[in-house]
Amino acid sequence: MNNRKIGTVVLGIAMIIVAISVLFTNNLARQLQQEEQRNMSVWAEAEQQLVLADEDDDIDFALSIIEGNTTIPVYICDEEDRVIASRNVEKPIVNGQVLTNKQHGPIELKIDENMTQYIYWEDSNLLTRLRYVPYAQFALIFIFIVIAVIVMLTAQRSEQNMLWVGLSKETAHQLGTPISSLNAWQQLLAEQYPTDPYVPQMRKDIDRLQMIADRFQKIGSEPELVEADWVEVISNAIAYMRSRVSSKVRIDADSLQGVSRIVRLNAPLMQWVVENLLKNAVDAMSGAGLIVLQIHENENELMLDITDTGKGMDTKTQRRIFNAGFTTKERGWGLGLPLSKRIVEQYHGGKLLLKHSQPGQGTTFRIVLKKTVNS
Repeated sequence: MNNRKIGTVVLGIAMIIVAISVLFTNNLARQLQQEEQRNMSVWAEAEQQLVLADEDDDIDFALSIIEGNTTIPVYICDEEDRVIASRNVEKPIVNGQVLTNKQHGPIELKIDENMTQYIYWEDSNLLTRLRYVPYAQFALIFIFIVIAVIVMLTAQRSEQNMLWVGLSKETAHQLGTPISSLNAWQQLLAEQYPTDPYVPQMRKDIDRLQMIADRFQKIGSEPELVEADWVEVISNAIAYMRSRVSSKVRIDADSLQGVSRIVRLNAPLMQWVVENLLKNAVDAMSGAGLIVLQIHENENELMLDITDTGKGMDTKTQRRIFNAGFTTKERGWGLGLPLSKRIVEQYHGGKLLLKHSQPGQGTTFRIVLKKTVNS
């Protein structure tokens, strides 16, 4: 089950808990409100008994009922709703002031044939607090979900980092043995066939393999960043690709001629990123088309745009291109762009983004790096 499904399940369970809590609490509050209404009816009857009692009548029971109400705010008003008396009220209304907030009531209190008073009451503090319980529970559950999501994402990111590091180091280790063997064979062939033109070419390919192994080793550890000419790194990547693509592919880097931009970077890794983007551009054009590289800048950043005239991507593909394992090629691991993004953003503090792509009209990727003082 992926993280999105887990998140949906957790959210669904939380919403069910909140719904059950709201229903239960509302039912409890309704029962308590009905109980308070019955209590006020009894309280009003006790008040009525006190009003109508003679000197010889026993009023102790009625007084105990009246004194027993210590939680429900009560107002006794005249026929014009002016307050005569109040009880259990946090902010008492001055006697004679008209009562405007009538939450519950009235219950008639007959004083005599010519005078009637009215009893109004409000929800007790307990009932009021009870109504807020579902909101408090919802807030706690929401906080729990947020914390759970953060923990889950952090754990996932940590797991992905460990996977990248482990994969990179293992790849570098596995490449080490055949590279050492090829080195020995190349030296032997160079001694036996010193004039053979293919032996130096073999040396170049072995050096290339060694550079690839070194790149994987650097991904598996924290790379060292030094001040270097970014344009030179880009030019080296272009030179490498030009010797390995069809003559039908034209790489236009004229805007880089005579330009120098110093930034802090790891040259082998950043060259790998540019090579990977160029290779993807070549694949998108099916071996024929134009690739244009341009540098832009603002006060704090340097930006390299790599634009091809390939087949472009639809919106669905654009959303997934940086996901590890996703590829549109028949042969491929779907790791090139995720690795490139990791190199640019996590190791260099920059950005690698898809600037523009449209089916049939090509694609533009942008690399953004922070300027140094001397850029």
